[in-house]
Amino acid sequence: MKDIILKVKEIENMLEERKNLPIFLYNKGKIVHKKQLLFHMCQKRNRWVFGGNRSGKTECGAVEVVFLALGVHPHKKNKLTEGWVVSLSTRVQRDVAQKKILHYLPEYAIEKVVMLSGGQGNLESGVIDFILVKSELGGLSKIGFRTCDQGREKFQGASLDYVWFDEEPPFDIYQECRMRVLDKKGEIFGTMTPLKGLTWVYNQIYLNENNDDEVWCEEMEWADNPYLDKEEIENMTKNMSSDEIESRRYGKFRSSTGLVYPEFDESVNVIEPFDVPKEWQDTISIDPGLHNPLSAHFYCVDFDDNVYVVAEHYEKERDVMYHAQKIKEIADKLDWKRNSAGKLTALIDSAASQRTLASEKSVVELFADNGIIVNTRVNKDMFSGIATVKSYLKSADGRVRLFIFKNCVNLIREIKSYWWGDGDNPVKKDDHALDEMRYYLMTKPKNTFQTKKSFIQKDKERLAKRLKYGK
Repeated sequence: MKDIILKVKEIENMLEERKNLPIFLYNKGKIVHKKQLLFHMCQKRNRWVFGGNRSGKTECGAVEVVFLALGVHPHKKNKLTEGWVVSLSTRVQRDVAQKKILHYLPEYAIEKVVMLSGGQGNLESGVIDFILVKSELGGLSKIGFRTCDQGREKFQGASLDYVWFDEEPPFDIYQECRMRVLDKKGEIFGTMTPLKGLTWVYNQIYLNENNDDEVWCEEMEWADNPYLDKEEIENMTKNMSSDEIESRRYGKFRSSTGLVYPEFDESVNVIEPFDVPKEWQDTISIDPGLHNPLSAHFYCVDFDDNVYVVAEHYEKERDVMYHAQKIKEIADKLDWKRNSAGKLTALIDSAASQRTLASEKSVVELFADNGIIVNTRVNKDMFSGIATVKSYLKSADGRVRLFIFKNCVNLIREIKSYWWGDGDNPVKKDDHALDEMRYYLMTKPKNTFQTKKSFIQKDKERLAKRLKYGK
């Protein structure tokens, strides 16, 4: 009986000690911040975190690997897994990703470690080939390690449940790893500080140029990490250039020319779609195109003058009849307002009123023939327009007044890829949605609503008139 009691106490002590292990503290939210939690909760199969140094990006990548290997993932169906941790070099593997995983992987869960160099006595000082992990589900999971300097050939042949890229890999290795997770419907996740400029990651992941539904990304900065000392942040910032701060603190991509709209924050300006009240409906804005895309967005305004971009049509190599039909189909789904003649109305670039030798009718006339009355009286001033868009994205006092539904993927992509060129002009590329959004924001009234005045407001107005006119 005494032996049984001692055994029970031993188990209780073990469980109590286990509660305080880093991986289980993290799992219970004790040492995780909000952006990391969003990463772990996301169900997309191609997830990326673009973070500044010390923002917690590598932490969440390592924890994700340990969650999957132990079979204790709090937001996914758990199973035995085999995956790879991919670093840029063996030195970086040893000093960063491998070190983080060993920190979170409990010693009791390590069945076997196979080394490429170094000894079993001090795992952190050597380079690990793979770790066999005793899963909480019973059985073994496997964490393998690869480095980009090994070349693409070392990434062939395996069938994997996941691949974690710690920092940006070459494109050919990324493509090869996507093949490794294909048959198991596995996942890719990456954590990186974007220091290499506008690489393939910028185009394929950040901008999601292919509109891949499985791609998801977020940015982390120092302020997102509540465990980073504020004094340390100030010291780290002192000797950095503004460009370095953009990438190393905020985890933002940058070119030598700079973003036109650095105020854009996808986590704030992009929102989930919701049923917008009909009285918020304002108008449609169109930037016409034939070989280039025609861009059309539906704009709503609430009673506080906040603008919502709620739907988009964006397509090239089509005629006006096709575009008008697509715009009307979207309008029907939204139950969008019509004029007294039952027609849709929209703003459009003034160039649409011009006729060409190739057509007897202007674009304006062609839209009218197809049931959409377009207004070409738009303000096209580039610089004041850009300033207006900036103020809606985030004003000087921090107010955000422009919200874009996440299904408007082409507008979001264009905002994220709009750069200044030589001189004072933005690069004239992929700006069709941005042009018509600028026309709209420059042309719209300050507030499209005439709200009913309260008695107090009416009294104030009467008093003001008496003071002014002596009546």
